[in-house]
Amino acid sequence: MSLGTEWVIDASGCDPEILGDIDRLKLIFNRIISDLNLQVVGEISWHKFPGPGGVTGLALLSESHLTCHTYPEVGAASFNLYRCGNRASWAWERLLRELLGASEVNVRVFERLSYSNHTAVEEIGQCAS
Repeated sequence: MSLGTEWVIDASGCDPEILGDIDRLKLIFNRIISDLNLQVVGEISWHKFPGPGGVTGLALLSESHLTCHTYPEVGAASFNLYRCGNRASWAWERLLRELLGASEVNVRVFERLSYSNHTAVEEIGQCAS
């Protein structure tokens, strides 16, 4: 069993216009949050870099976090989702091809801090406090 799963996603060959459009990226974030039933803590933070620069987004979640960084100048975007516990994934490859016009999507999945019994979880909780 794992304390969490982390998805690290790199999309390339994306439409540069979409990558610079903060409103379109907010819609993508909202879709991920809705589809996975994620719980946002506070407000989602966004920053649009000047000129033809990209966008950075960060959602603090009760489950952990969701981030994105876009690079219109090279047609690339990266996303990171970390969720505590064992949870279902999102169709990253299919949906980023559809929503960003990506020609290639690489999804890496990491199981974080695996444990085998209840005692290990208690010990981890003590270290965190």
